[in-house]
Amino acid sequence: MKIIVPMAGRGSRLRPHTLTVPKPLIPIAGKPIVQRLVEDIAKVAGENIEEIAFIIGDFGSEVEASLIKIAESLGAKGTVYTQDEPLGTAHAIKCAENSMQGDVVVAFADTLFKADFNLDKNSDGVIWVKKVDDPSAFGVVKLDESGFITDFVEKPKEFVSDLAIIGIYYFKSAEKLMDEINYIMDNNIMEGGEYQLTRALENLRQKGAKFSLGKVDDWMDCGNKNATVETNSKVLKYEAEEMSHFPASAIIENCLIIPPCFIGENVKIKNSKIGPGVSLGNNTVVINSNIDNSLIQENTVIDHGNLTNSMIGSSAHYYGVAREISLGDFSVLDFLSKADI
Repeated sequence: MKIIVPMAGRGSRLRPHTLTVPKPLIPIAGKPIVQRLVEDIAKVAGENIEEIAFIIGDFGSEVEASLIKIAESLGAKGTVYTQDEPLGTAHAIKCAENSMQGDVVVAFADTLFKADFNLDKNSDGVIWVKKVDDPSAFGVVKLDESGFITDFVEKPKEFVSDLAIIGIYYFKSAEKLMDEINYIMDNNIMEGGEYQLTRALENLRQKGAKFSLGKVDDWMDCGNKNATVETNSKVLKYEAEEMSHFPASAIIENCLIIPPCFIGENVKIKNSKIGPGVSLGNNTVVINSNIDNSLIQENTVIDHGNLTNSMIGSSAHYYGVAREISLGDFSVLDFLSKADI
């Protein structure tokens, strides 16, 4: 089996954190989003993963090397393709056409999930969904009495279903999917100015393909700052036992650590209260601070911070007051006149 991961989006809703790092490489509880995604799929799929193909934007050679390393850590071949233009979900998959053979899982690197990941080999594919309050922002599905999908509708303006497609799909035949993607692209069939995967799925269904439903227990969004901080806290809770052991390189003096928390390598914490729901990336320093429900990346310094529901990037400095903030990489926010520290 292969895993195909479209991840070329700019992540504009998560700025400033995506100005220097692609969104799928933002760390959640110490691991990049995309790494957690493919590890979760590999763990629950129950099959050998032959190849993991990543579809990226112009992210640079360092990002490409890190993605190859993620695939190889799972015993799979890593392949990187580039999507030069944001022309939709079907177009993104088209970019990885050379890897679209046999049975595949297509997983868009926008979300994390907890699910009963049953690959129903009696159907032509599985589409994972979650009930949502506002389906107009999603592709949705309708079902028949047997639980098979009868319609795929992209961002319906009027209510047709509240079962939103979360961006994870299993296909028994990647070749059949590619036939439909090539058809809609060759005939310039676009919706909202983009080539939509839901259109290819609907074409397959009309030709007799049977798609069954996969349900998720939790669908964790990483679309904006608040959602990403919430997802970080959820992942910490799911992995509380694993997160209970801090690395020997961490220096923790006169502190109260309230689990669950992730503490990276060479982190220094003094005279502070940390947690619950806090991730501190490698080489970060926290002094005289009170932090809960926050995501702090690597090589960052926080002094006199009283932070909640906050996200601070890498190599940033925050000297401050009580605040909910979103501070990007290499930024300085100084309320104590300590910018020269």
